[in-house]
Amino acid sequence: MSATPPMKAVIIPVTPFQQNCSIIWCTRTLRAAVIDPGGGVDQIRQAVAKNGLTVERILVTHGHVDHAAAVADLQDALGVPVEGPAIEDNYWIIALKDHGAGYGMPYARPFTPDRWLVEGDSVTVGDLTLQVFHCPGHTPGHVVFFHEPSRFAIVGDVIFEGSIGRTDFPGGNMDDLIRSIREKLFPLGDDITFLPGHGGLSTFGRERQSNPYVGDRAVAGRG
Repeated sequence: MSATPPMKAVIIPVTPFQQNCSIIWCTRTLRAAVIDPGGGVDQIRQAVAKNGLTVERILVTHGHVDHAAAVADLQDALGVPVEGPAIEDNYWIIALKDHGAGYGMPYARPFTPDRWLVEGDSVTVGDLTLQVFHCPGHTPGHVVFFHEPSRFAIVGDVIFEGSIGRTDFPGGNMDDLIRSIREKLFPLGDDITFLPGHGGLSTFGRERQSNPYVGDRAVAGRG
């Protein structure tokens, strides 16, 4: 019989953008974190109850409305601290109400994280410790969460299966994004499975081999 993994996760697609809100939890303590609640507060709370979890904190990868619109509502409902993103994304968070009105998320409102995250920080969820990587490019304050024992990363909109995050929004930068992926994420290992902000799971190895924007062949072609 295989041992219970230290971490489990469920994905709850939210908002008109089908953003991958996730709940991760420590299987020993059933303490949990909600990552990127762009919407779906009721669904999130139902999933928490169904799995018998206690939410310890809300984690945010970046300030775009589809990832952060419901942070304030969920914090009000659960009474837990918010950690992330990096402070460079504060201009996105300040504008959440306006952006929500434009994208069919009228509940969106600004919040102030209890803790802005920086490169080298860590966050805890029960017995789990997640490393924090500052990965600018899609937004200047984007962070990634990595649980090394599970070989699993939550990468927001930095990289997707077969694609990468957009860089044409204010504060986006393609060179920064490629550097974040190639110099911070890929070196973690080809075997790392990652959950992106949209779409399905992939691995860094698969993307390094075949991603048309940031894979080895694509980057060699840019040289």
